[in-house]
Amino acid sequence: MTDARARTGFIPSERQRELVARGIGRRRRREKRFQAYGIGAIVLACSMLVFLLVTIVGTGWSAFLTTNIRVDVTLKKEDIDPDNGGAEAVRGANFQALIEDALIAKLGVSREDEQLVTKLVSSASGSFLRDMVLADPSLIGKKVTLHLPAHTDIDMASKGRISRALPESDRQVKNAQFRWIDQLKKEGALETRFNWRFFTAADSNEPELAGILGALSGSAYTMLITLLLCFPVGVAAAVYLEEFSRKNRLTDLIEVNINNLAAVPSIVFGLLGLAVFLSFFGLPRSAPLVGGMVLSLLVLPTIIIATRASLKAVPPSIREAAYGLGASKMQVVLHHVLPLAMPGILTGTIIGMAHALGETAPLLMIGMKAFISSPPVSPFDPSTALPAQVFIWADKPERGFQEKTAAAIMVLLMFLILMNAVAIYLRRKFERRW
Repeated sequence: MTDARARTGFIPSERQRELVARGIGRRRRREKRFQAYGIGAIVLACSMLVFLLVTIVGTGWSAFLTTNIRVDVTLKKEDIDPDNGGAEAVRGANFQALIEDALIAKLGVSREDEQLVTKLVSSASGSFLRDMVLADPSLIGKKVTLHLPAHTDIDMASKGRISRALPESDRQVKNAQFRWIDQLKKEGALETRFNWRFFTAADSNEPELAGILGALSGSAYTMLITLLLCFPVGVAAAVYLEEFSRKNRLTDLIEVNINNLAAVPSIVFGLLGLAVFLSFFGLPRSAPLVGGMVLSLLVLPTIIIATRASLKAVPPSIREAAYGLGASKMQVVLHHVLPLAMPGILTGTIIGMAHALGETAPLLMIGMKAFISSPPVSPFDPSTALPAQVFIWADKPERGFQEKTAAAIMVLLMFLILMNAVAIYLRRKFERRW
C-alpha cells in the first residue's frame, strides 16, 4: 500500500484518514440499524401471528368438548300414549316435560327453582327422546338412561367460561344451577366428552347442537366444482398463450386483462355471479354449483399465471431436442414441456384453491349464508360454506357461538395449512434443477 501511494504520489493526511474512517463507521452503523429494523419487523410480525393463533385457540379449543347430563327417565304410558293413539300420539307427547320432571326429582329442586331446571339440558332433548321412542315403541313403560347435551350456559359454566365470582345478576348461570352442576359432577351424572356432534351435525339455532358438517359438505362441493372448471380451462389457456399464440395486440390485451383480474377484489366476482348466474341464467340460489362457478372465475387468473411461469421455466433445450427428433409442435408441448411444468402448475393450482377456500365475500353475495339445518346431498342443494358459517356464527350473541366461531376458524386454518403443505411437498418432490 505504501509503494502504491509512493508511485501515485498521493499520501493521505491524518485528517483524510480520519474522515474515511468516520464514513466507514457511519455506513456500518446504518447497516446494523437496517438489520435491526428487519429483525424487529420479523419479530413484530411473528408476535402478531402468535397472538392471533393463541387468541383463536384459547377461545375455540373448548368447542371440541361438550357437556352431557345423565338422566333416568320413566316413560309412563299415561304420559305418552294414554289412548293407544300410536305414532301420532307419541309425536304429540311432551317429552321435554318428562325430562325436566326427572331432573327435578333427581336434584330435589324446590318449587321456586323449578323454572331454572328447564335451562339445564338442551331444549332439543325432548326431540331426541321422541325420536328414540318412535324408533323403538317397546320403550314405553320402561325407564331409560339418557345422556343429554347440556344447555349452552351450563356447558360454558362447566368448562369454566362463566365465572362464579361474578355477581349473580351479571351472569346467565344462577347460584342454584351452580349447586346442581356440583351435585351432578359429584354423582358422576355430568361429564365432559369429545364433541363429535361438532363434526357430524349441521347448523342449529342452539349453540350446543350446532356443527360444521353442512358447511364442510358445502365447501367440498364448491371446491370440487371450482377445480373441475378452472383447472382445465386455466391450463389450456396458459398453454395456448405461451406456446401457440402469436404476439400481437390482441394477445397483449388478453395478458394485461388476466393480470388485472388477478388483482380484482373478490366481491366483484360475487356481484358478477349475482347478476349473471342467478339473475340472468336463473341458477339455484345458495347452491355450491354457483359458488364453484364464481370461485372458478376468481382462481382462473392465478392458475393461468402460475402455468405460464412454469412453462417458461422449462429450458429451451428440451424443446429443441424434441424438435430434433422429429416431434410436432403438439407433441413437444404435450409429451415434453407440459409434464415437466406440471409440478409448478399443481403448486399454483393448490395455492389458488386454498385462496378460494378462504373466500367469503363472493359466497355471501350469491346467498350462501342462509341457515341450513341439513347437509347438502348434491351441488344443487342449498348450502353454506365454512367461511360463510364463520361469518354467520360470529354475528350471533350467544357465548356458545363465540367458541364455535373460533373452532370453525381453527378447522379452516387446518385445511389451509394442509393445502399449502401439499403444495410445498409437490414442489420439492417433483421440482427439477436445470
